[in-house]
Amino acid sequence: MDRAGRTAREDDGSRLLPPAERLKAFTDAVVAIAMTLLILPLLESVSEAASENLTTLEWLQEEFSPIIMFVLSFVIIANFWMTHHRVFARVERVTEALVWITMMWALTIVWLPVATAVIGQMDTDDLQRVLYIGSMALTAMLQVCTRLYLRANPRLHDIPDDQLRSGILADVLTTGLFLVSLAVAVLVPSIGYAALFLMVLVGPLHSLSMRRLRASAAKR
Repeated sequence: MDRAGRTAREDDGSRLLPPAERLKAFTDAVVAIAMTLLILPLLESVSEAASENLTTLEWLQEEFSPIIMFVLSFVIIANFWMTHHRVFARVERVTEALVWITMMWALTIVWLPVATAVIGQMDTDDLQRVLYIGSMALTAMLQVCTRLYLRANPRLHDIPDDQLRSGILADVLTTGLFLVSLAVAVLVPSIGYAALFLMVLVGPLHSLSMRRLRASAAKR
């Protein structure tokens, strides 16, 4: 940002707001802890397998589904963190409202290891699917709220508006597809968590939507 831009930002009182670095460090720590907690049920199962004199192959066969859910949850949390990191890389100041939005986002991240453990240790039912996929939809929804708040408060960051709009669209599509995945998983139990493969459509749908928006803007 040039000196004139910084001066304008300081004149609107943004210099009186706390810097974003502590919040960034906090969320990084929360995500790291959540990703670590994901592995704990599997570690416990190793101890149980050893006490029952199971072979490594028998343990892998018995814990195949929990291992898959661990990997899936790890990748999902990593993706949420990377999205959050890209946004906050250009956030310089925070307000109390932004901190609370971020705290709610962090709460959904911390909850995901619990939802993952429920899947691995209990029989599958509809509420289980709601707790797991629904929590991810809520995380994506809070990312929408974060970008909307930042767009309404430009003094906090130096993110270009077109980049924010593109990110909002991506997060809205992510939220929508999580909800569609949840509906499919509940209504068609034979598909179950495989409905989450619908999330691969986020990228193509975002690209298509952005092309249409640009074409529409060019015609004006």
